[in-house]
Amino acid sequence: MQILIAEDDFISRRLLQSVLEELGHEVIAAEDGETAWRLFERTPTRLVISDWLMPKLDGIQLVKRIREAALSDYTYIILLTANVGQRENYLRAMDAGVDDFLAKPLDRIELSIRLRVAERILKASSRIRSLESVLTICAYTKRVNFPEEGWQTLETFMQNHLGITLSHGIDPEYYERVLKPQIEELRQPGGSASKLPTTG
Repeated sequence: MQILIAEDDFISRRLLQSVLEELGHEVIAAEDGETAWRLFERTPTRLVISDWLMPKLDGIQLVKRIREAALSDYTYIILLTANVGQRENYLRAMDAGVDDFLAKPLDRIELSIRLRVAERILKASSRIRSLESVLTICAYTKRVNFPEEGWQTLETFMQNHLGITLSHGIDPEYYERVLKPQIEELRQPGGSASKLPTTG
């Protein structure tokens, strides 16, 4: 996943970048909030990790700008903070649009846990957005083309994304109008059914 990080302390920034890259992520690094915002404007990322206190533009201001941007995809934001225990500050940050917090100094395991949560939420967000948009259904096979998963049966799609198991039946109106006349025709002398080979 591509992650934008904003951290004004050089050593902390390099450490965070190194750990994220070791975990397999692509990192865009900024030395302050203003630079991070310019980078985000140019290339919006789905995950942002920002320090709280930074020159030019602090973490809260950066979060507000991201939330005010008209984006089609949701951006998950983790705020780095040493302000442990100051609950009123956390509430202010949540009101601004922060999704999660990570205490300094950086803990690799804690970071990994936060990233897993972020990835699950972003994946769910993408699925919801796809469900809210128009799905492509093949007019012939009735298979659904779902983003990142490809073509699948309607039954598979409903089970995997909505938790619904489909059972099969026949619409009574369709049976009376279409199927029943076809069955009767097959039963008539000279019909297709009489021409089928018999066994035994």
